[in-house]
Amino acid sequence: MSIDTDRLMTRIESMRDDLVQLTQDLIRIPTLNPPGENYREICDYLDKRLTRHGFDTQLVRAHGAPGDSDKYPRWNIVAHKSGHHPGECVHFNSHTDVVEVGLGWTFDPFGGEIKDGNIYGRGACDMKGGLAASIIAAEAFIAEFPDFHGSIEISGTADEESGGYGGVAYLAEKGFFAPERVQHVIIPEPLHKDRICLGHRGGWWAEIETFGEIAHGSMPFLGDCAVRHMGAVIDKFESDLYPAMAARRTDMPVVPEGARSSTMNINSIHGGQAEQADDFDGLPAHCVPDSCRIVIDRRYLDEESHAEVEGEVRSLLDDLSTNRENFRYDMRELNHVAPSMTDRGAPVVTTVDRAIQDVLGKTPDYVASPGTYDQKHIDRIGKLSNCIAYGPGILEMAHKPDEYIGIDDMIDSAKVMAHSLTQLLLPQPNDPA
Repeated sequence: MSIDTDRLMTRIESMRDDLVQLTQDLIRIPTLNPPGENYREICDYLDKRLTRHGFDTQLVRAHGAPGDSDKYPRWNIVAHKSGHHPGECVHFNSHTDVVEVGLGWTFDPFGGEIKDGNIYGRGACDMKGGLAASIIAAEAFIAEFPDFHGSIEISGTADEESGGYGGVAYLAEKGFFAPERVQHVIIPEPLHKDRICLGHRGGWWAEIETFGEIAHGSMPFLGDCAVRHMGAVIDKFESDLYPAMAARRTDMPVVPEGARSSTMNINSIHGGQAEQADDFDGLPAHCVPDSCRIVIDRRYLDEESHAEVEGEVRSLLDDLSTNRENFRYDMRELNHVAPSMTDRGAPVVTTVDRAIQDVLGKTPDYVASPGTYDQKHIDRIGKLSNCIAYGPGILEMAHKPDEYIGIDDMIDSAKVMAHSLTQLLLPQPNDPA
């Protein structure tokens, strides 16, 4: 590495305490989604931080987006720092929302506690540690190379955990990711510091409802149990659909290994009477349920199509309609995301590849994510394909109890991101004069 780059790496090392404090501060703002709490608070925090370091900032509320309301407004921040010469724009995008806490924690989920070189808390790994690392990388680069070309952007966006429609999708629709405005995007999702994530599998979410006829529970033969009909659907999934999905394999470099096949999760099931309120301790009424609903989360491969995925489930349901007495159903799509993959030869890919080799001394692994993330909106709505996920953290820790991020991993990832900026925003030694 050049002597200037060595100074950049040293500067990032000197910012370790700042990186730790920044990560802790972000974790301590409980941006739980749903419902979407404290989005404005975290945007205001980032606004103060980034304006202090010379960024121009915009706070953008996603009016009309799913979930946006006066009680839970969908706030986003986009910070821009221009160099002293014309050039391309490098954009670091991180989501600020975190999922529910869940059970099983031994650390305070919003405490940002440190133990054995790790920072613990909900969102530490997914992805406030990555956001903090990108901020440190940008600030260190600007301090070392104030005469850089082009521009740097950092965004903190809402709702990635629930589809990203109040965050990156909204910004993309407003032109923030138009290719003439932004040329390179790095999303610091936790795919590990020596991996480059090129994209993700597709996702299809649907609700299936089976119907019956209400009757007295002591005389179920006078009614028709919708839950039993749903049991037949799940039995069909087990005997036909799950084995078929497990037999399919993709050429996408999806991690972990189990996600190299098609998968489906039954996200929820509801049948019959609603669950009783906590303040009611009486007994349920005796009724045959006339409705049962499930939500399915089907993740599919680049080799499959949306139409094939939906058609496979519908064919199974139609077969039950033909062969099971009184079977009736309805199915409605809740959401659909196509697979997204960036070409290995794309400029941001080759740049981060070189940076990982220079900083970490190893050749990176190329992977794809089992779940979708905001690359889908940058790709489909923004029409910008030069986008990757690269950031610190262990993917398997996302959404788990005692979620953590390694401090050394954040430092290393910040070095890789800063080194990438030197390649994208500074004249290179072999550039023509």
